Amino acid sequence: MKNRILALMILFLSTLGCSKSSDNGDNSPVKVNKTANLKTTGDSANDILSNDNFDKLLIEATYVSGFKPMAASMLNFETFLKQHSFKQDIEVIYRELASPNEEKLTLDEIVDLETENRTVYNDGSTLAIYIYFADAPSEEDVEEEDLVTLGAVYLNTSMVIYEETIRTLASKSSLVSVADIETATLNHEFGHLLGLVNLGTLPVNDHEGITTDEDGTEVGDNHCTVDGCLMQAELQFGAGMKKILENRASKGIADVPGLDAECILDLQANGGR
Repeated sequence: MKNRILALMILFLSTLGCSKSSDNGDNSPVKVNKTANLKTTGDSANDILSNDNFDKLLIEATYVSGFKPMAASMLNFETFLKQHSFKQDIEVIYRELASPNEEKLTLDEIVDLETENRTVYNDGSTLAIYIYFADAPSEEDVEEEDLVTLGAVYLNTSMVIYEETIRTLASKSSLVSVADIETATLNHEFGHLLGLVNLGTLPVNDHEGITTDEDGTEVGDNHCTVDGCLMQAELQFGAGMKKILENRASKGIADVPGLDAECILDLQANGGR
């Protein structure tokens, strides 16, 4: 009998030791509402730009081991955010991840990696951003034509930076550094999260480029037509990025382009600085 009572007590204590408390006052797991971070690119532009609903930006920068972004790039990135939004409280947390061991990554695979690894979501007055620095290039790359993708956005608070591709591109130039390309890519892709161009932030004046879809119909390409603007379409691919940054460096101009007057006007009309 004593042995039976002892066994029951051990079982009871073991159960207590494995239980987790929650804010609800019971043992049920706390559920995170992710829906606000699973919208279309540009849907959170106003929330990022203004402090109406969120006054803090929490950036979760995940990176594959050995591919952490440069400190200078991230500092430049924060400066860009503070320059064009009213978010002055910006926190960046870094998390190192194991490699997915893929030669190339599809966008679906990147979304799956976010689902597995993302830990921060909108909470109270804090708006969360997720960035993945990858150790593999995009599945869409055509290396022989030097058409390589440097970054991409795919949800309203999510983006990927193809870090391995950026480092390879920088190694081919004596005028452009990894930090230069990283900064330009981060700022360009985040410009899309801010709704540029016509991607959630409506243009005050027409300055969107035109492309042709699979049916041969002309459609907007969500990039700026103003020469020298950060949001030019050429900056999304390696060849264009390298050419533009090298040209600026050779002329003694600031290595990384900024937003032109039209893009700034658009952001201001949607709650930005």
